[in-house]
Amino acid sequence: MEKTNKHSISFIYLNGHSYTAMRKEFLYLEIANRIAFQITSGNIKAGDRLPSVRQLCQLHGIGMNTAKRIFLELESRSLIETRPQSGYFVSQQLASKLPLPQSSSPSLIANDKEPIDLTTKVYGNIGNEDLTLFSIGVPSGNLLPLAKLKKEIIRATTTLHEGGTEYEPLQGNVKLRRTVAARSPSWGGRLSEQDIVTTNGGMNALSLCLMALARPGDTVAMESPCYPGIFQLALSLGLKVLELPTHPVTGIDIDTLRKVVSKINLCLLIPNFNTPLGSCMPDAHKQEVVDLLATHAIPLIEDDIYGDLHFGPIRPKCCKAFDKGGNVLLCSSVSKTLAPGYRVGWIAPGNYLPQIMKLKLVHALSSTSIIQEAVGNFLWTGNYDKHLRQLRRTLADNYQRYAQTIAENFPAGTRVNHPQGGLALWVELPPHIDTRRLHDLAIRQGISIAPGRIFTLQEQFQHCMRLCIGLPWSDHIRLKLKQLGALAKAL
Repeated sequence: MEKTNKHSISFIYLNGHSYTAMRKEFLYLEIANRIAFQITSGNIKAGDRLPSVRQLCQLHGIGMNTAKRIFLELESRSLIETRPQSGYFVSQQLASKLPLPQSSSPSLIANDKEPIDLTTKVYGNIGNEDLTLFSIGVPSGNLLPLAKLKKEIIRATTTLHEGGTEYEPLQGNVKLRRTVAARSPSWGGRLSEQDIVTTNGGMNALSLCLMALARPGDTVAMESPCYPGIFQLALSLGLKVLELPTHPVTGIDIDTLRKVVSKINLCLLIPNFNTPLGSCMPDAHKQEVVDLLATHAIPLIEDDIYGDLHFGPIRPKCCKAFDKGGNVLLCSSVSKTLAPGYRVGWIAPGNYLPQIMKLKLVHALSSTSIIQEAVGNFLWTGNYDKHLRQLRRTLADNYQRYAQTIAENFPAGTRVNHPQGGLALWVELPPHIDTRRLHDLAIRQGISIAPGRIFTLQEQFQHCMRLCIGLPWSDHIRLKLKQLGALAKAL
């Protein structure tokens, strides 16, 4: 592997976990993130007193200025408050956290019908600058390192042979594959560049996997609710979808998967911060799912597109980390973290590498050389991890602000998920409120939401909606959420 500069990525291993090493000047942020995670996960309660500045210094072996900077950081996120002569306390605002949505309970019958008109209506608003797009699950361009990405594009045109005009190797850009492999210990993996195939975005990765594994009429098990684009992809290939009951914190119900495993041909899951529920499967559950499917020779397609957006101090593991026999096909991309429009993704397909390579030859031949080289360089340097730290902090702050505004302005009985990462806020309104009707009313006030019905192939989630927390917080966003709450109350 080629040498890197002083800002290159490196990995620290601690208690069996791995995560990207921070430079010394970010020590305060690492400690602040750990405390923030304890608060948002409920381990430290609203009103609890925090250690004093002096105690924090002793606990972490840091100086007074660093400790003060940590408290300032937590105050800026509205997580703590100062009480004169008393010290620092967890903000009482957190006490108004809304209850969790209920676990889903879909019918365990494979389905192939979709609400195509509603889905088209919602996603037809992509790029509409006249709307506040709570409906589109990507980070705003204002949260992305656009200037640095432009520099990497220019750099790629000057360093690639023939300026990047030639075809890439079929398996994909070498720099990108090396970087993805080098970063795999952060989620418990041990990949090499030969294990990875690059793709034109995350959906292209999933598409190649489904085409490689399934035939028309086969049944694929998925979370319920789930991203509508995955439903559409499966149905376009002639597949049937069996939706699994899913808990908003821990993900799919494994007992149900065990009961239906003989009825499915493959499984497609988003174990880390799936959209729209935002659940994250515990490691023990991931291990159990991987072992169960391997025992029955059922492939698992794992979409880890949100894994890097964890709010806590340590990135969650992937199911691929527990894969001993090559039965898991890991898919990911930078569409939710860095550049949605660049369409850069990859697959670590395990035993199915030959099938994926054959399909890529037929359907793509080559990836976009300049773009993949640029993204590979950006990930290779410390720029990507620096960007992720800021983005994760912003998203965690946004979740708190969105949830607080919803608690204050939405109808009584509203429930909201408590994600520990990702971009999705799943809002469950009282049962009599139809979010399809709410969507139509909100559009008239310049607000676009994603009604819950588009995240399923069954008649469920009519009173739910997904809101994206990837928009920069502002008075405008607060106003639009208040307007949305007023419309919901009127219904």
